[in-house]
Amino acid sequence: MAADHAPPTSWPVELKAPDLERYRAGNTGIPFFWSFEASDPGPHVLVTALVHGNELCGALALDRLLRAELRPVRGRLTLGFCNVAAFLAFDPAYPTLSRFIDEDFNRIWDRDTLDGPRATLELARARTIRPLLDSVDLLIDLHSMQNPTEPLILAGACQKGLDLARRAGYPATIVIDAGHAAGARMRDYALFDDPSSPRAALLVECGQHWARSSEFVALEAAMRFLLATGCVDRQAIDRWLGPEPGPQRVVQVTEAVTVRSNTFAFVAPYTGMETIPRAGTLIAHDGDEAIYTPYDGCILIMPSRRLAVGQTAVRLGRVVDG
Repeated sequence: MAADHAPPTSWPVELKAPDLERYRAGNTGIPFFWSFEASDPGPHVLVTALVHGNELCGALALDRLLRAELRPVRGRLTLGFCNVAAFLAFDPAYPTLSRFIDEDFNRIWDRDTLDGPRATLELARARTIRPLLDSVDLLIDLHSMQNPTEPLILAGACQKGLDLARRAGYPATIVIDAGHAAGARMRDYALFDDPSSPRAALLVECGQHWARSSEFVALEAAMRFLLATGCVDRQAIDRWLGPEPGPQRVVQVTEAVTVRSNTFAFVAPYTGMETIPRAGTLIAHDGDEAIYTPYDGCILIMPSRRLAVGQTAVRLGRVVDG
């Protein structure tokens, strides 16, 4: 991105990383994963955080739930901290550097990669978590974003993901998307992305990585999700809930712009969810190629500041409901 068209290189770190050492042992056979079973039947529900080591809000939400000893009234509730090695490298003076250790933990969740020969710290951790993930019916994966963009639910490409996002009711914007060319997310793993299976998953982007507000969003999103799954009763979590959420809107991703050259640059300091009124508006250059909006009312979803070849630069979408 050209310097005169770049948003700030870093935002203030308003969150303090929690101490997770008390959770190291876990009770599932997987370090940092804790699971609790109710006497009444119900789905196996998983809430995850720290898929990226510098995204603190989900870890703070799970820390609060574990400290409060929240337990399910139906089914099984699992709370898990994923890429803890990257998290332990987090330094608020250099907050962007601990996203991962060897490779992006959220681009390796296809069977060929997980079953393949490559050996990285993230793949080793994913292979450890995978047997538990295979038993999960409903997943919410808590993330945050580079820029101070409104919170989003990424529901995948299946109707069941959209239905689950609507039942949760929060955040207000649901994005229907098929992921990244660079690799599969945990949200897209196996049966979560199979329209014939009832298993479903959501990924929630809770706001800017280190903004204080992202911690509230992460907790609220987790609570609304747990209510929607029937895993907990409202009286157990009412003290944490914010006001009842308003109506939601649904944005359909129509294409992802993938970086193809080392000189990709946006033409303006986009931070996300900008609506470009007219089709044919120039938004970026990728080497000699000009990137234009394909239709009126085009929404720029999570434009990236990590503009490496093969990575997603921005996703393009339009409102299809709400």
